Amino acid sequence: MEALYLLFSILSTFFTSITLSILLVIRTFLTRRPSSTISSNAVSLYQGTVWHERRRPVRHSFRYSVRYALFDLDQTHAPPDHLSADDARQVAQTTGPVFLLTIPPSVGYEQNPLSLYYCYDMDGSARILKKCIAEVTNTPWGERVVFIFDPNSDLVAKPLHVSPFMDAYCSNVNLELICWGVGNIKANDPTESLSVLISVQHPELGDYFVASLKANKISTVSDHAMFFWLMPHKVALWIYWQALKLWWKNVHFIQHPRYTNPAYREEAMIRDEKLQCNQALAWDRGNCLHADGHHPGNLADRKRWFKWRDAKTPWC
Repeated sequence: MEALYLLFSILSTFFTSITLSILLVIRTFLTRRPSSTISSNAVSLYQGTVWHERRRPVRHSFRYSVRYALFDLDQTHAPPDHLSADDARQVAQTTGPVFLLTIPPSVGYEQNPLSLYYCYDMDGSARILKKCIAEVTNTPWGERVVFIFDPNSDLVAKPLHVSPFMDAYCSNVNLELICWGVGNIKANDPTESLSVLISVQHPELGDYFVASLKANKISTVSDHAMFFWLMPHKVALWIYWQALKLWWKNVHFIQHPRYTNPAYREEAMIRDEKLQCNQALAWDRGNCLHADGHHPGNLADRKRWFKWRDAKTPWC
C-alpha cells in the first residue's frame, strides 16, 4: 500500500510540475514584467554549492549547485510550512529582525533538506546575530525537526533519522555557521556570501560525515519564479541518485528507529541535555556553575528547544 501511495505521489508531482512549468514559460513569454511580487528589500537570492562527504564506513562524496532565498520575515510572509518572524523570535528569545534561508517551492513542489532562521538582537542601529534555528527535513519520509543553536559553534545531539543510509545514533553533530562579507570574516550576518558547515561524529566510527553550503549573493535576477524553476526537483533527484550509489557500494539500509525504538526522540533530547552540560564543564574547566552559583549540570537548565513533525503520507 505504501508503494502505491508513493507511486501516486511521484506521478501527481510529475504531472503537476509539468503543467505549471508550461504555464510559467507561457507567462514569461507573454509578460514583460517579472512575476515576483516580493520587494527587493525583503528577499535576497544566493547561488552556490552543496558538498557532502561520507567518510565511514565507505568514502563517498559529491557536490551540486543550489539556489537559495533569504527572506526578511518582517517584510514578507514566510513560504508555506515555515515559522513566522514572531514565532522564530519567541523560540530564540530575541527582539530584532528574523531572516529565513530556504529553497522556495517551485511549480507545485518543495524539497528542503535544511532551512535556517537567523535571529538578531539590536544594539542601537546595529543588528547582532544571537541565535539560529535549523529546520531539517528527511527524505523520503518528510519528517521534520526544528531546533535552536548557537551560530558561532554548537554541539547538537542528532535528533532525526536523516537518511536510510546513515546511522540514527551518531552521537552528536557539530553545527557551525560562518557568514562572511566582502574582505572580512564575520559570524553575524549573511551578506554577499554565506556558508554553513556541518560535521557528524559517530560513537563507534569517529569522523563520519561532513557537509557544507557555500553561496554568493545574486543581484541581477528579475524573475524569482524562473530563477528557482525546478530547483526543489533537482535537489530531490540528486538525493535519490546518491542513495542509489550508496546502495551500489553496499552501504547498509537502516530501518527507521521508530519501528524498533518509539522513544528515540525523547532519548535524543536526553543525550543533547547531557551534551550541553559536558560542553559547559569543558569550557569552565570543571567549574560548571552559573554566576549565581547554580550548577547548570541540572538537565532542566540545559534543555534545548526541539520540535518534530511526523512523516507525511505514504510514510505515516
